[in-house]
Amino acid sequence: MKKITCIVLAMVLGGATLVAAAEEKPNMMVTTGGIGGVYYYYGTTVAEILTKNAGMEATAIQTAASVDNLLLIQRRTNPAKNTYYLGTVLPDSAYLAYSGKLDRFKDKPAKEIRIMWAMYPNLLHVVTVSGSGIKTVADLKGKRVSTGAPGSGTEVEAFMVLDAAGLKTSDLGKQERLGAAESSEALSQGTLEAYFWSGGLPTASVTELATSLARKGSKIEFVDMAPNGDLVKKLLQEYPGVMETGVIPKEVYRTDKDNQTLAFWNLFVGPKELPEKYSYSITKTVFEHLAQLQAAVKAAQDTTPANAVKFIKGVIPYDSGSLRYFKETGALK
Repeated sequence: MKKITCIVLAMVLGGATLVAAAEEKPNMMVTTGGIGGVYYYYGTTVAEILTKNAGMEATAIQTAASVDNLLLIQRRTNPAKNTYYLGTVLPDSAYLAYSGKLDRFKDKPAKEIRIMWAMYPNLLHVVTVSGSGIKTVADLKGKRVSTGAPGSGTEVEAFMVLDAAGLKTSDLGKQERLGAAESSEALSQGTLEAYFWSGGLPTASVTELATSLARKGSKIEFVDMAPNGDLVKKLLQEYPGVMETGVIPKEVYRTDKDNQTLAFWNLFVGPKELPEKYSYSITKTVFEHLAQLQAAVKAAQDTTPANAVKFIKGVIPYDSGSLRYFKETGALK
């Protein structure tokens, strides 16, 4: 009987050890974007840092970016299985999903979303070529335009800008829904007259387009959105805390002048169900290994403690564990 009791006790203790091990090794699914995009490399590097240094199993997942990532965080997070989805998203997508203004979130707004930190800014590129006659967003009427890949943050931004300019997609001569590389190729070949792209600087496909056009005796141009213009004022008023004015310097793509545009700070987000001890550990580990992240992803130079908390007064709440880390380090007073 004593021997049986010892065996049962060992089994109980063994089971407790397994449970503890499961709690110590949560599964973090880091949603990213398409291969070749900054999201993919940023998210992959974050997953590597967590797996090696935070005692977590972290896996990067290729997705269609912002909207897909928000859906995965909302619908696939499973605390019962110690599995949590995190992701890289644009603030406009996050804001519209959180408030239920995106079609796919009308029935169930993404109130679960919590900001862990702001990553780096995307600059909105409205790309065209010299001689197109396209100088303003209103000039896109009747033109062949790509509004970005379906489910992408670029598409969300394109629709926001077109709407603010009083245009619908039906007002375009033809709407395409292409990613950055495909849009650049189509513009180079003349099957598009303009396209939207939201990305960090420089975006490789835009650089390649500028080079390709130069070989043909043409030149890349951007639609300018002046910060004091009615369009930008309307957007800033309608979407508070989502965007700010920005500039694409002429040196980036060798254009004739600086391009006035909009900047959207990418966010790293998680679900409210993520236990504070995990979110604190994730944030602490990533920011203690920023050198690795910044070496792997050029845009991550803007991932700093000061920038991380720039949306603290925005609509979407920050994660409590992340806030604890930033308060401890003095980034948040």
